[in-house]
Amino acid sequence: MRRIGATVAVAFPAAFLGVFFLYPIGAILFRGLGAEGLTRLIELLKKPSFWDVAWFTLWQAAASTVLTLAVALPGAHLLARRQFRGRSLLRAAATVPFVLPTVAVGGAFLALFERLGLADGPLHLTRTAGAVLIAHVFFNVAVVLRTVGSFWEGLDPRASEQARVLGASPVQAFRWVTWPQLWPAVAAASSIVFLFCFTSFGVVLILGGPTRATLETEVWRHAVFRGDLASATALAMVQLAAVVAIVMVTNRLQYRRAVVQQPVRRIAPPRASLRLLAANLGLLATVLGLPIVVLVERSLTRGRSGGGWGDWTFDHYGALASRSVLLPASALRALGNSLLFALVATGLAVLVGGLASLVVVHGRRALGRAFDLGLMLPLGASAVTLGFGMLIALDEPPVDFRSSKWLVPVAHALIGVPFVMRTVVPTLRSIDVQLREAAATLGATSVRTRREIDLPIAARALAVGAGFSFAVSLGEFGATSFLPRHPDQLTAPLALFRLLAQPGDALRGQAMALAVLLMLLTAASVLAIEGWGRRGAVRGDL
Repeated sequence: MRRIGATVAVAFPAAFLGVFFLYPIGAILFRGLGAEGLTRLIELLKKPSFWDVAWFTLWQAAASTVLTLAVALPGAHLLARRQFRGRSLLRAAATVPFVLPTVAVGGAFLALFERLGLADGPLHLTRTAGAVLIAHVFFNVAVVLRTVGSFWEGLDPRASEQARVLGASPVQAFRWVTWPQLWPAVAAASSIVFLFCFTSFGVVLILGGPTRATLETEVWRHAVFRGDLASATALAMVQLAAVVAIVMVTNRLQYRRAVVQQPVRRIAPPRASLRLLAANLGLLATVLGLPIVVLVERSLTRGRSGGGWGDWTFDHYGALASRSVLLPASALRALGNSLLFALVATGLAVLVGGLASLVVVHGRRALGRAFDLGLMLPLGASAVTLGFGMLIALDEPPVDFRSSKWLVPVAHALIGVPFVMRTVVPTLRSIDVQLREAAATLGATSVRTRREIDLPIAARALAVGAGFSFAVSLGEFGATSFLPRHPDQLTAPLALFRLLAQPGDALRGQAMALAVLLMLLTAASVLAIEGWGRRGAVRGDL
């Protein structure tokens, strides 16, 4: 039975990755990297425009990471070391921007710039690198809050307290005691944020404009608008090589973060002072709240002129039930499709990611590293390349799957699996081996040890990964834009993009109304799963 379980844990994730990721990517490489493709790659590397694109991709990702850390680290300290009413609500609310559809956020920031008088003029932000950096901070604050905040919360505070007793100032205690312990988590979060910004698509496409191009947007432009598959494949190869290097660094930093922590007596954190709470909430509200406020306001008004207010109305929400000429189905039906696909994608991601996490932690070292690297690649690979690869690879035997509507949740699950693994693997690694040894001494089998020790402890991490997977599926746009061709395959983000692509106050209002509904569903799912995960963690502690 143990051998059968181990075989399933290895075979199922490997087959899932091979059929739905490696095979489509391989099909593109086979078609695009012939003699013509290699010649195109060499020509590409000789062009100054390519190096301009590569440099912008690199520096905007680095700058976005630094700005995200500057905004999020004070909030991570607040959530980890201070007690205040509404802490769980703040943690969940800060997660919502991370999973909002990029097309909706792009429209919200453009409306925000118009509202603040920054749409044009000498201090304009529209179609600039600054707009891209601000949007990346908006999206990625949650990564630092969760990754660093959760790790910080688990650190033993007594070492820092002892340093204070011996005369160290708060700054000195943080610098010499807390920071060396916290640094692996900060580095791991930074590498993840850098990866997301490096492969950013919707934000750069909408807010950067045609003059701000990254490797990701250039792959899309060559594949979709120019029909130049060879150049698109050459760009995708360069990007994939960079992503592999970033993922390897990320995995190394994640491994450093996963130190075994000795059980400590839990001490209730001190209550946050009014000044500290106000400063942190003000910063987070400015960065995260303003675009959402504009999004909601835009969904409830019509007849705006310039930066003024329009008439308040719920007509945009009512119009979602009617089919627009731009869509094969109504926006509400698209929203229902997204919910169904998100549920299926979450189930697949939890199953594949959970099994793969066991292989990474408890399997052979070489196999674990291969799984850890391989199942992270879909998160960093070009969503355009993935979607296009599925179209051309899964349309004929032995895998004729393109016409099935279930290809959409499969594509979403590929993106959700890394979120599950990035939360479950560090938790499994941090379990004290003495607990397993004690269970074995008392006669527990390996299966029972996994069920009675590993699963309860990892329950909250699994729930967090599932929540991220569900929310990401609701807002996924890149790969999905290639897949749906029928009304029963239309998703809410794709409907949103088509509504935003056409001028007109009514269509823009409907798009914002649909974006608000997606935001509310995401917030509700994150809150519900956070509560379930917290109860699971309590049971695990007992």
